[in-house]
Amino acid sequence: MNEVITQTDSTANSSPMPPTRGGDYTGILPSQKIKDMLNGNEIKTVMNLDHDQVQPASIDLRLGDCAYPVDMSFLPGKGVKVLDKMKQLDDRFADFGIDLRKGAVLEKGRVYVIPLLEAINLRSDVAAFANPKSSTGRLDILTRLIADGATSFDQVSEGYKGELFIEVAPRSFSVVVKTGTRLNQLRFRRTRGEGAKPITASEWKKLLDQGQIVDSGAHEEGAKSNRTGVLPFTVDLQGSGKEGDVIGYRAKKHVKRIDLERRDYDPLDFWEPITFHKTSLLTLDPDEFYILMTKEAIAVPPEYAAEMLPYDTRAGEFRVHYAGFFDPGFGWDTKTERAGSSRGVLEVRSHEVPFLLEHGQTVGWLRYERMAAKPELLYGQDVNSNYQGQSLKLAKQFK
Repeated sequence: MNEVITQTDSTANSSPMPPTRGGDYTGILPSQKIKDMLNGNEIKTVMNLDHDQVQPASIDLRLGDCAYPVDMSFLPGKGVKVLDKMKQLDDRFADFGIDLRKGAVLEKGRVYVIPLLEAINLRSDVAAFANPKSSTGRLDILTRLIADGATSFDQVSEGYKGELFIEVAPRSFSVVVKTGTRLNQLRFRRTRGEGAKPITASEWKKLLDQGQIVDSGAHEEGAKSNRTGVLPFTVDLQGSGKEGDVIGYRAKKHVKRIDLERRDYDPLDFWEPITFHKTSLLTLDPDEFYILMTKEAIAVPPEYAAEMLPYDTRAGEFRVHYAGFFDPGFGWDTKTERAGSSRGVLEVRSHEVPFLLEHGQTVGWLRYERMAAKPELLYGQDVNSNYQGQSLKLAKQFK
């Protein structure tokens, strides 16, 4: 199997949606509602909230004080708490916990379960779902949210009340983390309320034609998907088209560990640049990890959110990346109210057999949905956004 794990947000006249709405609408909850949930103890934190923890349509989750090495990934199952399941698997698991308060190494190739500093007390009409943060995906760190009684990863059902845990499995690099490190984020969806209608075919066509979600040169390809609200995207293996241009990176093996707090690592100590050649082809070697980018510039208008869809074997043996949230305002040019220059970053891994990628090949799908209300924060304009306006960009730990 081959796996393409693709990465790492208006005025009334130009937007198919009305301005900010009131009332309890269905859809993704915006930053101001997340703050209300914090004030109302629907989201509880063990430590004081970080000033930039709330994003336009999500909240970053933070590691707790202890990491527990486990021999295998697991789900607790209906009616079973995560810690009780760990006791069933190893009744001495607590004896081998790793103290994260002063920082500790999570080794490449190991699996860890870590309690998070945040717990939730959801209403009966609100569900939650999680994804790794962009930098987490670009470092090839597999993370998955686990809730008590869960039968699937990264999903929390309506009305859930309890702790949250994260499964962490570094795959290319050993990493240094500590209490408070943010590896994943949680988004909330109101599932009942005053109906926010699905995106209509006419609205979707208008978004494409006006260049609000993808640069105008690529919108015709987006329309070919025949799926309202779903944008296919392709891989860029040409860059500017000059021989020798860097079009991607391959992770090196046997390198030193990465401290996630640092921002000054030399990329060439960890990554091998991949340069453009006239064939516009790239053969993915099994078990190698690659960073590539989309051919299209992608944007998320302020009253929408976007999420990568799971991989579709009809397009080949690859899947969408781990860091699957695109916040309102990502890639959005507020002056033109159109897509700007932000590309999607692709985190690519091949398994078992070599796999050939070609320039312009479809490698993923981005699904758009309405926000319950326009967020007061926008990605790139109002918050510390590391990847706005990005082209080919590694994780923020690299200078």
